[in-house]
Amino acid sequence: MTPPASRKAILGWALYDWANSAFATTVMAGFFPIFFKEYWSRGADVNTSTALLGFGNSLAGLAVALVAPALGAIADRGAAKKRFLTGFAGLGVAMTAALALVGQGAWTWAIGVYALAIIGFAGANVFYDALLPSVAPEDRVDAVSALGYALGYLGGGLLFLGNVVLTLWPRAFGLADAGQAVRVSFLTTAVWWGGFTLFLLRWVPEHRAAGRARGAVAAGFRQLAATFRRIRHLRMVFLFLLAYWFYIDGVDTVILMAVDYGMSLGFKPTDLIVALLLVQFVGFPAALGFGALAGRWGARRCIYLAIGVYCAIALGGIAMTTKYQFYALAIAVGLVQGGIQSLSRSYYARLIPAGQAGEYYGFYNMLGKFAAIVGPALMGGVALVTRHALMPPHPSPADLAAVGHLATRCSLGSVALLFVVGAVLLHFVDDARGRAEAEELSLPPPPQ
Repeated sequence: MTPPASRKAILGWALYDWANSAFATTVMAGFFPIFFKEYWSRGADVNTSTALLGFGNSLAGLAVALVAPALGAIADRGAAKKRFLTGFAGLGVAMTAALALVGQGAWTWAIGVYALAIIGFAGANVFYDALLPSVAPEDRVDAVSALGYALGYLGGGLLFLGNVVLTLWPRAFGLADAGQAVRVSFLTTAVWWGGFTLFLLRWVPEHRAAGRARGAVAAGFRQLAATFRRIRHLRMVFLFLLAYWFYIDGVDTVILMAVDYGMSLGFKPTDLIVALLLVQFVGFPAALGFGALAGRWGARRCIYLAIGVYCAIALGGIAMTTKYQFYALAIAVGLVQGGIQSLSRSYYARLIPAGQAGEYYGFYNMLGKFAAIVGPALMGGVALVTRHALMPPHPSPADLAAVGHLATRCSLGSVALLFVVGAVLLHFVDDARGRAEAEELSLPPPPQ
């Protein structure tokens, strides 16, 4: 493992979370689901639009999942993590800005551009995560990882708050209506994401390997093939990734589908936006708190705590009927979302061989994206199947509304099971054995 970097490098690394969380908050969790339902797919059945959104998220996740491990291995050998991060983040920034150009009713274009933005967002995260071991000493990896998520909540929340103000009072800013304000919000998100990425590119060091990019590509693919051959020697990594796959499926599904779920139950967009703001501003101190708590309890116990809270959230969401219940669930999500994400990332850093962070975080993000394929598609599929099974032959408008709401509630029930399975698998991960396996397979640092 490379020597720990300076405080300036740590801050530069953490500021990328501040940068890209603007996309996660304003676009993924906030305005895109609302705009998609009320503008791009206006007039469509609520369960159909939910399925379209879920399948769009899933296809983008699949694309990232298929290439992430190979790209990570190439970046390890070529010391090109920052270059790959720049390329993917650039794609995400450009596609986020392009959302402002998609016209009303053009849901296929909206899904396509959005999927490319997600590919940029998720692809850049592979290399952002892979830089963590080079900026944080092992005894501070939990705290540094939590700092990133905390700044992400704060930065994403501040920009989202500004964009919400823009949409609530558009004429005060010289805009015609809320629809134009949402389009401007896509542009402000792109500028925020791209601008704050520069701090990571300037402040975070990266070892430069000797040789040309062609050699790095060939060596990266050889490294990836070797990892597949020796995976039986990394049983704890494999077992943790399997556990992570299940429980992060639930987390990602809540992030991606919460607003759509609330709209399907009849909540107003303003109610949902308030809930998202609660998540962001509760999440900032809660993520820092989880980092401190991990120093006393250990990351593993804190992950269990977060999984337990998420199970309660999923079960409570099934019976939710008022906006105040939705707000309470949003606060609960804010308390644990950053913790489970940051501590999973830092816990994994202790289990992987040194010198191969890009490749192994490629696998980590690959499974996270495969989880995001299953979760939203499962929610959409369960909603459609349940609706079809329960709908009477000649439904009245009241039947359509009642069955649609019941189908939406049933779709959330599948999420709790994923958290339970993840917790059971995590129980069998042996920390000490995982560190021993990692030491045996560590690579020397790249030549200077």
